[in-house]
Amino acid sequence: MKGRQTKRSIAVIHGPNLNLLGKREAVYGTTTLREIDVAIRRLCSKLGCRVTIEQHSGEGKLIDAVHKAAARGSAIVINPGAYTHYSYALRDALAAVNVPKVEAHVTNTQAREAFRRRSVTAAVVDATVAGFGADSYLLAIRGACDLLDARR
Repeated sequence: MKGRQTKRSIAVIHGPNLNLLGKREAVYGTTTLREIDVAIRRLCSKLGCRVTIEQHSGEGKLIDAVHKAAARGSAIVINPGAYTHYSYALRDALAAVNVPKVEAHVTNTQAREAFRRRSVTAAVVDATVAGFGADSYLLAIRGACDLLDARR
């Protein structure tokens, strides 16, 4: 149908221990994952974008979520948690899919412990947003929408 637009779709994938946001170390703030998810859904609705949200602690489940999102043609916003720093399997999954990908981190990983300053996933995503607290996700969503629009 001429003029018909396909609705943009984003998959938000939260990694290990993010289910503990609001209860974890002070560096992560007091906002809970549930509150972040509500804000994500609200923003996606405002932007006219479908969204799916998942949280997994296991590496294999995160990889499956990346594959599933790509099969749907969804852009990916992912916070790999600690897997950011050492999961070559997750890195390879992200590298293998041809959809927009944005990595999001609540904290500024570059201002943290030395081991957190290295991301094996950063080189295979389109952008990284870090250090804005819970708003990192919202900035990543906006970026993912822009990347989807650029592909149209």
